[in-house]
Amino acid sequence: MPDGLERAAREYLAHLAVERGLSANTVAAYRRDLARYLAYLAACGNHAVGEVSPRDVAAYVDAVRTGSDGGAVLSASSTARSVAAVRGWHRFCAAEGMSGTDPAVDVRPPAQGRRLPKAISTDEVARIIEAAGAGEGPAPVRDQALLELVYSTGARISEAVSLDVDDLDLGTGAVRLLGKGGKERVVPVGSFARRALDAYLVRGRPTFAAAGRGTPAVFLNTRGARLSRQSAWAVLRTAAERGGVSHPERISPHTLRHSFATHLLAGGADVRVVQELLGHASVTTTQIYTLVTPDTLREVYTASHPRALG
Repeated sequence: MPDGLERAAREYLAHLAVERGLSANTVAAYRRDLARYLAYLAACGNHAVGEVSPRDVAAYVDAVRTGSDGGAVLSASSTARSVAAVRGWHRFCAAEGMSGTDPAVDVRPPAQGRRLPKAISTDEVARIIEAAGAGEGPAPVRDQALLELVYSTGARISEAVSLDVDDLDLGTGAVRLLGKGGKERVVPVGSFARRALDAYLVRGRPTFAAAGRGTPAVFLNTRGARLSRQSAWAVLRTAAERGGVSHPERISPHTLRHSFATHLLAGGADVRVVQELLGHASVTTTQIYTLVTPDTLREVYTASHPRALG
């Protein structure tokens, strides 16, 4: 890897982590995408950022879609993510004077089909949460509180496990969530989640906390430390299997977040309210939940058209 390219990449990744405050996972994803791009540039004979042309960038986009660079063939969504990393890097290099122009400014990722987020029914949500709370000891009390909270607030799993006790206000029924880019939002907590959290804070958390060193985290593991994202994922997967929902292997923490949004909109909530609750920067991101499914079309048609049934 030419020193000029590698140095420019390091500076950009440091900028993302320090100045823009992106999460470690996001920075790691950018690092992977840039590593493939820089390897491609080096193979094409580019040794500095200023040598890259718009044709080079466009050719790279074609390469990741076909795998002609020797790497994995990327889907449209993965290509879009990779192009975002490339465009951001070139924009940064131009702004910092490492290159005279931005060769990626006119490069666009391939169009993506808009897919409906995966959601499950309210009955399946209830079965998962009930299954999480089955059993004796503090763990089921914790697990049920965790899943109730995620579904009640639409929190990302990273937001839920990052909660500290001071972020909860069960008296007024609210929780302070720290979202992407360090943006805070205050979200209402429903009565089911409030009861589950209160039970956990009284009957579950003290048992876990006794094994630790006084961490302020809401959700603790058996060592008294903050529950990890991986452990929270395992809690949901186990509960989905025990709850007997269809295709439990497809259930993820994001499934509850998607279901939260879908069920709110189905109940008549305004899309901009759901946008605020989810912490989306743009309402366009939230509007994907308003797409009508074929089943909904059929149900509305059957119920509404005077000659649909005969």
